[in-house]
Amino acid sequence: MPNKKKQIDARIPKSIIRIAKILHLISPALAEKFARKLFITPIKYPIPKREIHMEEASIQSTIHIPNIKKDIVVYEYGQSNKKVLLIHGWSGRGTQLVKIADELLENGYSTISFDAPAHGKSGSKTTIMIEFIECILELEKKFGPFEFGIAHSLGAMALLNAVKRGLQIKKGVIIGSGNSVLEILDEFVHRIGLPKSIAEKMKQSFESQYKFEMESLSAYIAAKDVHIPILVIHDNQDYDVPVHAAHAIAENLTNHELIITNELGHRKILGDKSVIHALLSFLLRK
Repeated sequence: MPNKKKQIDARIPKSIIRIAKILHLISPALAEKFARKLFITPIKYPIPKREIHMEEASIQSTIHIPNIKKDIVVYEYGQSNKKVLLIHGWSGRGTQLVKIADELLENGYSTISFDAPAHGKSGSKTTIMIEFIECILELEKKFGPFEFGIAHSLGAMALLNAVKRGLQIKKGVIIGSGNSVLEILDEFVHRIGLPKSIAEKMKQSFESQYKFEMESLSAYIAAKDVHIPILVIHDNQDYDVPVHAAHAIAENLTNHELIITNELGHRKILGDKSVIHALLSFLLRK
């Protein structure tokens, strides 16, 4: 079995942990400000080779999201009128679900995906989940209706919240979804070597700035108001998001199916053939 600690530590540069600890020694307020900026700043990774054909074949456009006053890049992949919305996770991009998109095209669907704010080709440097949600709702106005929604990680949390707010889709699939926003915040602070008190200070800062209760966007809360069929997929060895998140979400969904895989982690799961087959079977079942 993979070593959990090593995988977690490998995702946080030692320099970041060192800076966070030094700042905390100097001033907890400085450490909180540093952690808060990190929390809303995704890493923009180069597009991998496996996604290039989707990037090249897509019709790309830049659209404005009025409610957040930001522009995002949208990818239209395929020509079918039967459209599926794809939503990437934190530090992802609009082509990240390429293997799923390719199979959807083979089955007569086209996909709409996007680079969320501060991701991929979209502008700005920082973002939060409420901006993902606003992007989803605006995309429905401009490119919908969508048959289905498929989302990964933070994008999955955003999808559930968008359905709660009125997104009209027949079925949804969430893969490696986070659950409790406050639990995610606590885990983030722990990973950069800071005490839990910093997470509480970050919560207060975010809620003061954005005027909403952070935990209200948690997946298990949104799930209570989601009544369409939802397929929840998660891996036992997901060291970015623990598998108990999937069970907590599923317990609060009215109509769901749950698939727990092994040895696929948080990202490899997106390209696994058996997972994609199960996903398609769920979506195409009458």
